[in-house]
Parts: sequence; C-alpha cells; structure tokens
Amino acid sequence: HVQLVESGGGSAQAGGSLRLSCAASGYTARRSYCMGWFRQAPGKEREGVATIYTGDGSTYSADTVKDRFTISQDNAKNTLYLQMNSLKPGDTAVYYCAASDKFLECGLGKNTDFGYWGQGTQVTVS
Repeated sequence: HVQLVESGGGSAQAGGSLRLSCAASGYTARRSYCMGWFRQAPGKEREGVATIYTGDGSTYSADTVKDRFTISQDNAKNTLYLQMNSLKPGDTAVYYCAASDKFLECGLGKNTDFGYWGQGTQVTVS
C-alpha cells in the first residue's frame, strides 16, 4: 500500500520560489509508477500540475506551469519533488502528491488512474 507525505509548502512572494517534497513508501519492488502533483485552490476544481514516470524519468507539465515548475524524482530516497519558480498569486492552492500503478500512459489525462494521494500542503503566494 503506497503512502505519500508532502512537505515544503508555505508562503512566498510573487516571483519567488518554493520546493515541495513527497516522501513515498510502500512501493512494490521492481514496479514503475506514474507520480504526479495536483493542486486545488479554494472554490476551484482540482488541477493537474505535472507527472513523472518512475521507469524512465519522462515528465509532463501542464501549460499553466510549464517553464516555471519542474517535477523530479530521487529514486534512492523514494522522494518526488516539485520545484516552483516565478510563483504567481494564481499558484496559491493546496498541493497534493499522487501515485498511480494503473495507467496506459503516464500523464494528467484519463489514461492514468491516480489511486494514492497525500494529505496535501498549502502554498500561498502574495
């Protein structure tokens, strides 16, 4: 059973940076996962931010964050990261880490079923 714990959220000024971390445990050995970051702002639907396929490190980012946010992984530490640069007030949200072991294609679309979620971490940009 995969467990995910996010950290690194907080407050930042517009134009600043934050790095989120997601510590994962309970992985099935020798299995590849699709890992992702999502966010949800008050009164808005949850939005996919970025994904990474643990098998080969290939990534995908939403247009809204492309060139500003970078998803990465440290397989030795079983940790997922989201480096967020050039932050905007519109990036304010609760950010969630998610994992999937059921996917046809690792991404933010319907071909990936994210069945494991962290508790979320608040990011506030002013």
